Amino acid sequence: MPDTASGRNHGAGEPLTFNLAIDSKLRGCDLVRLKVADVYAAGQVKERASIIQSKTRKPVRFEITEGTRKSIVAWLDNPLMIGSEHLWPGRFHERLHISTRQYARLVRDWVTSIGLEPTSYGTHTMRRTKVAQIYRKTGNLRAVQLLLGHTKMDSTVRYLGVELEDALAIAEAVEI
Repeated sequence: MPDTASGRNHGAGEPLTFNLAIDSKLRGCDLVRLKVADVYAAGQVKERASIIQSKTRKPVRFEITEGTRKSIVAWLDNPLMIGSEHLWPGRFHERLHISTRQYARLVRDWVTSIGLEPTSYGTHTMRRTKVAQIYRKTGNLRAVQLLLGHTKMDSTVRYLGVELEDALAIAEAVEI
């Protein structure tokens, strides 16, 4: 399948990009900079990875689910990946990895391909997807804060759009 973002025939790269974007909860700028060594060591894909976020300069850890690990293995077997340091190598030698703009085009193409309005979704939607589900299922803002690498709880609350009604609904569900 052609990768319209970079002009290469990435095939396994597109599902991997989608899967790892959801798993990692990384900003697009950090996702496109991922290196093979960040997710792969000693002949196998890591179950958890850690990177330093470019915005905060703080480390953030993330899990790599089984399906994503399989996508990584398939992608690393792709001939395009021979000798590549980055998970999504750039098309030109001076560009080490795809750009955030190329990633944004991939997301737009995914959204369009499933019949959604592309102006309603973007790269940050990928970052928010899993943590929003975690919050809905657990109500645990601290877990979401840690997963996103936020230093302030206020940022996490604003990020998720948590309102007083959400807090009250959680409080009502707890019996003491």
